[in-house]
Amino acid sequence: MQEGDGGPVGESARTWQAAMADASLACWELDEARRWLTDARGAPMPPLGAEVWVYDRSFTHVLLVRHRWRGWVPPGGEVEHGETPRQAAARELLEETGVHAALLPTPAMVVVRAYHHDWPATLGLSYVTIVDGSTPLRGEPGQPVRWQALAEEWTSYVADDPARIRRYAERLGRQIE
Repeated sequence: MQEGDGGPVGESARTWQAAMADASLACWELDEARRWLTDARGAPMPPLGAEVWVYDRSFTHVLLVRHRWRGWVPPGGEVEHGETPRQAAARELLEETGVHAALLPTPAMVVVRAYHHDWPATLGLSYVTIVDGSTPLRGEPGQPVRWQALAEEWTSYVADDPARIRRYAERLGRQIE
């Protein structure tokens, strides 16, 4: 990766700028994520992750993917070279579920977390979309996908994520009514 004055250049700069812009828009910030992103600006591009909280139109279900060791999680993954986090989220959604949908303009959350004890901290952006619950689903081999009732419990790698996903559904449902 090339470096410029205080930050990445070229495609990395576009990714960085998009991450900064979306982080500043996110409804919730955890772990001083915006500061982490700003502090990391002069260093080599840190890992970035993106996921999508997919709600049905009634805001009673969320679409989840069964990850082999992280449990039931929103579709998502690593931002690839040359992608913006928003593009990565849409790509991961399509790859992991077969769902093609427009993401809402405002991300739900920006967070810093390590997804595995051996991995470096990752800035993660959680985007949101609303789709019809009858949309056909197509999971990847070994990674089933399902609509999860928000009123029921599920196991996720980050124990607080289900509660955050529920709270955001309530908030978004009130805004749309």
